[in-house]
Amino acid sequence: MTRPNILIFMTDHQRGDTVGENTLTPNIDKLAKEGITFTEAFCPTPHCCPSRATFMTGLYPSRHGVWNNISNEQALSIGLNEGIETWHDWLREGGYEQHWSGKWHVSMTETPKDRGCIENFVSACEYYPRRWDNYQELAKRPVVTERGEGMILRPGYGDYTAYGVMEPSPEHHDVRTVKGGLEALRQLKNADKPWCLYVGLIGPHDPYFVPQQFLDMYDIDDIELPENYADDLEDKPHLYQRMRRQIFDQLSEREVRESIRHFRAYCTYLDYQFGQILQGLEETGQADNTLVIYTADHGDYCGDHGLFAKGIPCFRGAYHVPAVMRWPQGIANPGRRENAFISLADFGPTFADLAGVTPKEELTGKSFAPFFREGKPQDWREEIFTQCNGVELYAMQRSITTKKWKYTYNGFDWDELYDLENDPHEMKNLARLPEYNEIREQLVTRIWKFAYREKDVMHNSYITTGLAPVGPAVIFK
Repeated sequence: MTRPNILIFMTDHQRGDTVGENTLTPNIDKLAKEGITFTEAFCPTPHCCPSRATFMTGLYPSRHGVWNNISNEQALSIGLNEGIETWHDWLREGGYEQHWSGKWHVSMTETPKDRGCIENFVSACEYYPRRWDNYQELAKRPVVTERGEGMILRPGYGDYTAYGVMEPSPEHHDVRTVKGGLEALRQLKNADKPWCLYVGLIGPHDPYFVPQQFLDMYDIDDIELPENYADDLEDKPHLYQRMRRQIFDQLSEREVRESIRHFRAYCTYLDYQFGQILQGLEETGQADNTLVIYTADHGDYCGDHGLFAKGIPCFRGAYHVPAVMRWPQGIANPGRRENAFISLADFGPTFADLAGVTPKEELTGKSFAPFFREGKPQDWREEIFTQCNGVELYAMQRSITTKKWKYTYNGFDWDELYDLENDPHEMKNLARLPEYNEIREQLVTRIWKFAYREKDVMHNSYITTGLAPVGPAVIFK
């Protein structure tokens, strides 16, 4: 089979349930009908940099070395561990021409061109110091004591407005990104070798500011609160409770619905931008042998459990991402929906597989290319693991999700266990009920096995830090 071109369209903060369910996305819907949708695709951590590094390397944070935001003084690392390869290296070895347009945010020590890409436009390579003089300037402003529409008061930090209207200028990041992507497609129109184009947008990252025409597509009366919005979080870690009560409970239920409305409208705007890229691809005459991918680096809680944005809570909304793909010459029986677990770690191995290149080291992820041919790879995973050390508010958290159970080890507070078959919205935490001790220890043991395989050093056994219900020695019995 001819090696395909690869066109990747990656958004930032987009939930997996915004494609094919409750959001107007005609271009993505058409892509799904002509290809395949992976309904259970997940990122490894609810944070841009480590998730993007996993997407690029096929490795989890414990091996690629990026744990949090790379571009400020709180960074635990500012780039990938030395010697780590990315799919750019594998595609370059396979003879691919590669172009980049949009958000990078993987390393402060290199940019896409250092991995062999032509940069049509690149962002998120900048350093953003946490400057005290910004707070000195903030202190000179009048203190706001009454909330405005969609506003969250944050004394001493600067107030936050969750949503609003924005008409993008030609200099807006995502306008420039799409322009760069279209420019790359024109350059690739007569390419004499396979190519890869990455288009990386920053929407629908909070706060949710969208063009009016897309907001008008949604009626506020049609927006319902999430089924778990009423969760009081009493049986969950106190950090979750604090985030909700101190921050997001300032919003009224109407404002929560407006936030959801603006988020969905933002996703529809992204779909419109995606449509421009698809049209540009059609104009090159190469659509039949191009694997087109629509995905995101992580999700957004978007009202789940009364929360928004991303962070320590390990709920599905921030980890579940869209994964819709089309390849007319390579995907059999188009229109399929596949519910096997896939990870952002699987994309790099898939690209290497399609390019006919073997990575030098064993990766966390696996190629999902056999799914294109209606097969299922041998020994495909039955669970998804996560690795998070905090989103600059540091706290160690690891989880395992199966079709039946979800267990989250919270080194900073009580753990969580959910019966997903009977409680898909993660409302009732069973972790502290004695009748679930055996299930809990089985799942924790699987977390330790994954940690051992992935060289995860979260196994500190000091008396005040070894707080898992059973320690790592259990895997060697």
